[in-house]
Amino acid sequence: MFHQPELETKFAHSDTPLSLSDDTRIQGYASRFGEVDQGGDLVMPGAYQSSLQKLSEGGRKVKMLWQHDPAQPIGVWDEVREDEAGLWVSGRLLRETQRGAEAIALIQAGALDGLSIGYRTRRSTKTKEGQRQLLQVDLWEVSLVTFPMLPSARVTDAQAKSRDDNSDQLAHALRQASRALAEM
Repeated sequence: MFHQPELETKFAHSDTPLSLSDDTRIQGYASRFGEVDQGGDLVMPGAYQSSLQKLSEGGRKVKMLWQHDPAQPIGVWDEVREDEAGLWVSGRLLRETQRGAEAIALIQAGALDGLSIGYRTRRSTKTKEGQRQLLQVDLWEVSLVTFPMLPSARVTDAQAKSRDDNSDQLAHALRQASRALAEM
């Protein structure tokens, strides 16, 4: 039986809430360099370069998943790149998928705002403080998640657009009705 090493995940958080632009477009940092996450790890600059190059050469892309579930792709990452701050992602949620439509609604409501990476560690070292420095990783996926491990890795740009002008009013009325029923 073939055994693959377990896929690791890193959650990220940003000070800017996850939001949408052009109805389904999201972008932001899925990982930030040099910041210790809640698991005691920090990703170092250049950690993704080899993996991104291999994906590009193979004509493949990093997957966009729902909560790290490989059975639930929810969109497409059109751009994944390293810059001086970390791993920048930009893509589109697919409202044609059940979870993609749910993600759009949750982002618009402010209930979902985290990004997280799924990866395998290729090379790492330990600091004097006992933190693991990730020097090279194979990036498999970037997920939208509820609870990010790295507080500064979140979607940073988007403006929620309603499909029609009445959607926001309807959603507000439904929330008010739900609260009123709960109080009864």
